[in-house]
Amino acid sequence: MTTLNEIEASAMTLPDQQRAALASHLLESLPAVLQDDDDGLAEAVRRDAELDADPSLGMTMEEFKSAIGR
Repeated sequence: MTTLNEIEASAMTLPDQQRAALASHLLESLPAVLQDDDDGLAEAVRRDAELDADPSLGMTMEEFKSAIGR
């Protein structure tokens, strides 16, 4: 029987595009265990309230661009 380590080693020899497709297929095969019943609306409302209460928790667009540019 093939072990997980053997499957992973074999998958790592695939070209990037094929590995990406395999990863996508594997992720789509998993149940949505982290999916919220409200599609994340409660979390968005909670975060919005946090920012209203303390705007310093947020960042400007320039700070955001700088952070993702690193």
